[in-house]
Amino acid sequence: MATLVLSLVTALGATLALAAPAQAAPSDHYVALGDSYSSGVGAGSYTAESGSCQRSTKAYPALYATNVQPASYRSVACSGATTTSVINTQLGALSAATTLVSVTVGGNDVGFANIMTTCVLYGTTDCVAAVQAAEDKARADLPTLLRNVYTGIRNRAPSARVVVVGYPVFYQLGTTCVGLSVTSRTKINEGINLVDDIIRTAAAAAGFTFADVQSQFVGHQLCSGGTKWLHALNFASIGISYHPTAAGQSGGYYPVFRSKAG
Repeated sequence: MATLVLSLVTALGATLALAAPAQAAPSDHYVALGDSYSSGVGAGSYTAESGSCQRSTKAYPALYATNVQPASYRSVACSGATTTSVINTQLGALSAATTLVSVTVGGNDVGFANIMTTCVLYGTTDCVAAVQAAEDKARADLPTLLRNVYTGIRNRAPSARVVVVGYPVFYQLGTTCVGLSVTSRTKINEGINLVDDIIRTAAAAAGFTFADVQSQFVGHQLCSGGTKWLHALNFASIGISYHPTAAGQSGGYYPVFRSKAG
């Protein structure tokens, strides 16, 4: 009886082994494009080869590459990138063999960094005016600038899945918070929401997938009670101000991108 049972178990195990599908090897050829939110400014652990572009091993594209292990991975994302610089210096990394692309860009085209400098140094009136000017520019120019980027991506990587990743709003409102006024914080969030809406619309028009990270950051924004996933103003390292921390990349950006990229 023991011999019979052992034989049946062995046979069943062999049958299940034959029936179970083999795990497919990752086949994507993945290229990451975009600005400092893609390169990982603020997350630390920057690669030596990236220089002033500050590409971090803790940025969401690098985390995806580490965890999913696509057939190939290259990030050309760069701190300070605009839609124009993505077209001129980054799209060359794409080819007909590229099967997955991520891109976060548009904030520098409307002057995120200059806006935050104005808001911190010059007070509410100047802050609101700076954000309003950026909103006007975004409405007038950003749809065309993004369309040019997305057209360039599609032309160079015609078969790729393209995930366009947005920006988190910086502040949780309705809390007690030192620093900028409530009016300034509200206006800054308004401007980010507008940029994300324009990016979402442009991505949809191009047939690309939009990855919205805003809800993922709720409870981790500046002025929130939870662990902050965004750097506050840092005079000792001004470039990381208002950028995601390593936790913001891993807990905020990465899971949203992973869910959209597959």
